[in-house]
Amino acid sequence: MKIIGIVLVKNEDRFIEPVLRNIVDFCDELIVLDDYLTRDNTGKIVKALIKEEPKIVYKKIMRLVSSHEAIEKYAGTNTWIFAVDGDEIYDHDGLMRFRKRIEAGEFDKWWCIFGNVLNISQIDDQLKTAEGYLAPPSRSMTKLYNFSAIDEWEGPCIERLHGGTIHFRPGFDASLRLDLHEKIDWDHADYRCLHACFVRRSSIDKNDESRLDIMDRSARPWWRRKLGINKEYVPWKLRKYQRGARVQVDVSDFFKLSTLSDT
Repeated sequence: MKIIGIVLVKNEDRFIEPVLRNIVDFCDELIVLDDYLTRDNTGKIVKALIKEEPKIVYKKIMRLVSSHEAIEKYAGTNTWIFAVDGDEIYDHDGLMRFRKRIEAGEFDKWWCIFGNVLNISQIDDQLKTAEGYLAPPSRSMTKLYNFSAIDEWEGPCIERLHGGTIHFRPGFDASLRLDLHEKIDWDHADYRCLHACFVRRSSIDKNDESRLDIMDRSARPWWRRKLGINKEYVPWKLRKYQRGARVQVDVSDFFKLSTLSDT
């Protein structure tokens, strides 16, 4: 059994070090794909980490579709694909406990697994507490897929694990989704993530603001935004990641291995 991590980044230098340090031990290989338009220190930080963690592979890409091509070969093998974005900080110790459960075969019958999430709207300077919205009731955005359940995931795909056609093996289908976040609360979860979707992610960002994700870019492309068409559109992130009450959570465990680049 292998776990292959694949991380997409674009101007993520504020969080990229804790993002990678917290997942590298969980993965057998960690592929970092950096947008060729990145203008901050993301690449410099990743390259420095590679000197300590040789299992990290860093590449520049010009097309998001190539991110899916990087994992297509694992279809039909005893591999879990762990997809992470540059604003997703996982609980390192929790992941190591979770890996043992994966190795023991606890989740072999499932196609994908969703975990607990805190969608951060504010984090204190000492990185001890954060405020935001929990999943549940917000939507979980964790991405862990059992590629032994499929024969092929053919493109074209917008990006890794988005779009295309999945060919499942007998006994598997897309409904086999395990929603662990619906069964386990935040404080007792091994598979949990800080989703920094509503705070500044790069040294070149001026303010705390959410970036458009793939769902928003598809629903309201740049030219419609430029022309002011469909002004009443409510971004996906606001609709899906700000459900329920805003809560404060102890996040000190997530920053035991590293801190933010500008703190």
